[in-house]
Amino acid sequence: MRKQSLIIITLFMSTLLFAQKRELRDAEKAIRSSNFAEANSALESAKAMMSQMDEDLKSKYYYLKAEALYAEGKGSYDDIQQATENLGKVTSDYVQEAGEFKTKMANELLKKGNDLYTNKDYSKSSKYFEQSYRLSPQDTTFLYYAAATALNVQEYKRALKLYEELRDLGYTGVHTEYFATNKESGEEEVFDKATWELYKKSNDYIKPGTRQTESKRPEIIKNIALIYINEGDNDKAIGAIKAAREEDPNDVNLVLNEANIYLKTGDKEKFKELLEKATEMDPTNPELYYNLGVVASQNGEAEQAKTYYEKSIELDPQYINAYINLAVLTLADEKDIIKEMNGLGNSAADNKRYDELKEKRQDLYKNAVPYLTKAMEIDSENVDAAQTLMNIYSILGETEKYKEMKAKVAELQGN
Repeated sequence: MRKQSLIIITLFMSTLLFAQKRELRDAEKAIRSSNFAEANSALESAKAMMSQMDEDLKSKYYYLKAEALYAEGKGSYDDIQQATENLGKVTSDYVQEAGEFKTKMANELLKKGNDLYTNKDYSKSSKYFEQSYRLSPQDTTFLYYAAATALNVQEYKRALKLYEELRDLGYTGVHTEYFATNKESGEEEVFDKATWELYKKSNDYIKPGTRQTESKRPEIIKNIALIYINEGDNDKAIGAIKAAREEDPNDVNLVLNEANIYLKTGDKEKFKELLEKATEMDPTNPELYYNLGVVASQNGEAEQAKTYYEKSIELDPQYINAYINLAVLTLADEKDIIKEMNGLGNSAADNKRYDELKEKRQDLYKNAVPYLTKAMEIDSENVDAAQTLMNIYSILGETEKYKEMKAKVAELQGN
């Protein structure tokens, strides 16, 4: 009885093996005929017998499944992803075939990614660049293309994942660049090594040379930090930006980005400290001094704020916001003056004090006029400056100037 059972089991296993091979053979035949739907159908039948397959048959299944899903490049992006996953499972006798197929897919997907990029379909382009890298992981430049393109279309979460992968891989993008100067045009041109070797011997090119390109690592670290900032993850952003500054200590924009994080979190002292650091690094930047003026003004340091605003104007005489803020700073005491005036009585002393305050108030207005006038010269459409000037001329009793500015305000407001 046992012998009979053994014969039955052996026959069953032989039948099963034959069925597995037949389904895989049918799938292979369909693929060669570009009948990928039929191939997938046969492979689905074979999949049901996967647990009984040996390693060679499993490898053949994964390889054929990848071919069927890729469908000579006609498969969907999801199909291409699955094809890549299946190729990663190939072992045994089909490793070489899988390697060749990966190379073929990587090259074709890279071309498709480039075509999509040229047609400005950046989102899809990024995905094809990434998939090309997954198939050819030694070509980390493809992963960099995927990350940079995803960032360009503001796919921040995906870009972050790719940039962090590049960071963890230690990618720098540094490579040797081959160049020579075109004798006729006088312009330097960059070549691949083989072309350069040919052209540098030609009479048409002079000054051949090689150089190392700049590392992309500082850019990668910076973009990680900027994405965290954009996503509002301030703690991770600060950590990332500090790492970025270590990579590129001379990048003033990194200092400013870190300063802005602290501004968002309400740490004005740290914000001010970093702004001061930025002005040391870039002492001719009027915007830095303007922002320092804003911080000083918010902290009640009026004289310091004035100094910063004036420095901003010294560096850029057309910096309109500095003029407007100087006017605001000049008029800042108006509220306290009016409050005191309204609280005075009718005694001789009160009347004398009232006249003093009135004169002081008018001096504020007179001192603010030049700043607002300059702002209007720079931007004649600035309705806020025009309206403030109109009110000041009204209080100062300068009727003609008041009428002129009133007409200007009406024009700007479309009345």
